Amino acid sequence: MIATLIALVLTALAAPAIISWLGRRGFYLLAAAPAAAMVGVIVEWPRAGGSPRLESIRWVPALQMDIDLRMDTLSAIMSILVLGVGALVLCYCAEYFDNDSDPSGPRIRRRVAGFGAQMVAFTGAMFGLVVSDNMIVLYIFWEATTVLSFLLVGFYAQRATSRRAATQALLVTTAGGLAMLAGIVILGERAGSYLLSDVIANPPTGTAVTVAVVLVLIGALSKSAIVPFHFWLPGAMAAPTPVSAYLHAAAMVKAGIFLVARLAPGFGDLMAWQISVVGLGMLTMVLGGWRSLREFDLKLILAFGTVSQLGFLMVLVGTGDANVALAGVAMLVAHALFKASLFMVVGVIDHSTGTRDVRKLARLGSTAPSLAVIAAVASASMAGLPITLGFVGKEAALTSLLDVDGFDGWQGSVSTAVVVVGSILTMAYTTRFLWGAFGRKVRREPSAAVARMHHPSVAFIAPAGILAALGVAAGFVAGPLGSLFEPYARTLPANGHELEHLALWHGFTLPLLLTVIVIVGGVGTFVVLRRRRRRLGFHTPPLGNADRIYDAVLRGADTVSLALTRVTQRGSLPLTQGVIMVTTIVVPTVALLIGARNRLDINGFDSFAQVVIGGIMVAAAIATTVLRNRLAAALVVGVTGYGCGMIFAFYGAPDLALTQFLVETLTLVIFVLVLRKLPAEAEARHSTGFKPLRALIGLAFGALLVVIGLYAAGARTTTPVADDLPKAAYELGNGANAVNVLLVDIRAWDTLGEVSVLLVAATGVASMVFRHRRFGAAPRVADAARFHGADPDAVDDMPTARTTWLRGSELRDPRHRSMVLEATTRLIFPTMVVASIYFFFAGHNAPGGGFAGGLTMGMALVLRYLAGGRYELGEAIPVDAGRILGLGLALSVGTALASVFAGAPALSSATIELTLPVLGDIKLVTALFFDLGVYLIVVGLVLDVLRSLGARLDIEETSTTAARASAGADATGMGARP
Repeated sequence: MIATLIALVLTALAAPAIISWLGRRGFYLLAAAPAAAMVGVIVEWPRAGGSPRLESIRWVPALQMDIDLRMDTLSAIMSILVLGVGALVLCYCAEYFDNDSDPSGPRIRRRVAGFGAQMVAFTGAMFGLVVSDNMIVLYIFWEATTVLSFLLVGFYAQRATSRRAATQALLVTTAGGLAMLAGIVILGERAGSYLLSDVIANPPTGTAVTVAVVLVLIGALSKSAIVPFHFWLPGAMAAPTPVSAYLHAAAMVKAGIFLVARLAPGFGDLMAWQISVVGLGMLTMVLGGWRSLREFDLKLILAFGTVSQLGFLMVLVGTGDANVALAGVAMLVAHALFKASLFMVVGVIDHSTGTRDVRKLARLGSTAPSLAVIAAVASASMAGLPITLGFVGKEAALTSLLDVDGFDGWQGSVSTAVVVVGSILTMAYTTRFLWGAFGRKVRREPSAAVARMHHPSVAFIAPAGILAALGVAAGFVAGPLGSLFEPYARTLPANGHELEHLALWHGFTLPLLLTVIVIVGGVGTFVVLRRRRRRLGFHTPPLGNADRIYDAVLRGADTVSLALTRVTQRGSLPLTQGVIMVTTIVVPTVALLIGARNRLDINGFDSFAQVVIGGIMVAAAIATTVLRNRLAAALVVGVTGYGCGMIFAFYGAPDLALTQFLVETLTLVIFVLVLRKLPAEAEARHSTGFKPLRALIGLAFGALLVVIGLYAAGARTTTPVADDLPKAAYELGNGANAVNVLLVDIRAWDTLGEVSVLLVAATGVASMVFRHRRFGAAPRVADAARFHGADPDAVDDMPTARTTWLRGSELRDPRHRSMVLEATTRLIFPTMVVASIYFFFAGHNAPGGGFAGGLTMGMALVLRYLAGGRYELGEAIPVDAGRILGLGLALSVGTALASVFAGAPALSSATIELTLPVLGDIKLVTALFFDLGVYLIVVGLVLDVLRSLGARLDIEETSTTAARASAGADATGMGARP
């Protein structure tokens, strides 16, 4: 299972290159991965009575987030559907995307290449979902399918309908997923385990558990488009047809069905379960069937039909009876086969004729008889006609539902009656689908759309034909097929009845009579509705349109958010900051007053130097509030930061002191880069003067931080964990520097999150400054002509000097140059680079590390920029900052994944000992590679800030100055004309 997931992930990563290389034929190569995985599942099919196949990777044991995979009968059935139908859909894509001759072919090929990667990634996510035993891991795969569904549905991003459909599906399923996450946490905590197998084997009880189950069901119902969440599925038909054939027929919408089937053995007897699953399932079956009779678009007919049958499946797998569940699994497989086939048929029709409107199609059956045969065979299974697997599943469902005696004996009767009504509607819209797509419709010649159609290739219709044929073949082997499904059914109670085996023929029984009623009633319903459509008012929107309710909810949310924003965000930064600080003051103060702790043990200063440093920091803080010059205020604020670093040094924390000094210096430089574009002093209209209330808030906030710190220090009642850190760092992390080992090993997850935030911050700064796109690397001397409008060799057009220490300073205005700074930079820069490398390599055993080393390298770049200007920055590192950031994140994440694939917890370290000829014995800790990622991210961040707040603003300022000079020259020239 783990190997299958890795193979699918690697295939998804390689998909863009494969499709770019082979074109749309690359889809056949992509299909090989899920096809091979399907063969593997068949070979390793769980044996009846045997133990499920288990695989596990230790990940975050403390949070019970180990990757536990479990292949039992239900997982194997879903895996075959996900992988098998996925492989056929990928083959179908090879013929569906035939736009290689389009004038915008390269752009389309790039989008199709991404589409292929997303489809394979979705296959991997669905496979991971159905084999996950850990509920947290299952939720991760669950949300991965949501995100990939959003991308696939929104493939035609230039269309407003696609964007709306993708957003709607994302919002609905994500909201359900969040509710489901809350339910998973409650359920896992109550059960004492997050493994589904443990929860189902020993289901907890109580009100909290009932609430948790309902929350999980909200996620399942939203994913499977059950009322009231059904409206997103028809809207998702804006997606390309392969997406509809896969996600909305065989894969994604089955995730909710799968989860309900998985939980039914443990919680199927809850009243809240029966109301949520069975009750809403029956309502969905009838509503979806009725809505399908109103549509004219073939895809929408099938979409609402899918909603109806998802409700049917929800009733079957959620009833909690073994025989009903067996019928549900049979219908689950049948539905995936016939519905994916029919969506593919609609894609062929749309592709060949240019329309899906039943009013524009006539005599298509005569023009494309092979396509009509495939559609008829798949539709027969959808309608539950004899010799198909759909017939087997529907007969088993009717038989088993009649025997259900829950809810004081009337549940079986009501469920059977609703299923019969829903099946009549299914037969009606199936007939309407076939007649609308292939019927003659009293025409002597084909309609205009059919007349100009181009005949589809055999390869195009073959996947649909294979699925349709499998739906019939499975009906003839219903007995052996049922024996494969029965191990899952036996996990549920049979309620005093023997487990009925699946069979194509059970004789003349009541369910067979009901089937005859369904067929006659369905055809009759179609005939009546076809003749009386106008009188029934099908031309007007239905009452209670869910799309309208969805839009109203969004408008209401916007209204509430705007009203809340108007109250809390008044456009005044001091007011907003004041509210935040007052809240921060009031809440902890109240907590301290009503808390149990009422005594503080305050120690004095350890040395006179600390008093001096503290006094300087207080004086600097007070000076900041009275200084009017922005630069002076920034410099004085820096004094408080340097003072903090000195205190770290006095308390024996050289790592913290080094990092504090570097960060403070770099922050000061960034302030200077920003402040040079602002007036030296704030304008009078922006001056707020001295406000006693603000001073009081500031003093109270500072005092509160001190008090909280003292209470926190006094709250310790046992030996601090810091006493054991040096020993743990050396024994577990193989490093003598406890701080660095904490960052890259013991608490590496925190560091990974922090560097990710740094990367997001760098991207945000670049986005705000550049607005449109990244501008690559910083400009080099060779690029000067592009910004100065002259040939680089024509030095007369550019400011220069005879003597220069830095290459980039040749192009600086002599008024802004400092020969002392240039010469010093030329000498100091190599030293700083060497120090940066030293800090990086020595950090595991001495003060330093990737963060400190990256900051030192960043300071070296800052020095180069300040001395030589924007061109010198390009000469120092002629690489795009985004690439450095991406490489750093890839190294950090890759280290985590490498640990997992090696069978160790994520981000755990291993020691490699080598003996080299010259260097001797070397002990290398794998955390060094993670630290290298941190180093590159910090360097990339500094480079990105310098490039955006420095070089890019310099370019814009130069362009503005040149434009103004040119405008002045033009004005002078115009004034001199006669």
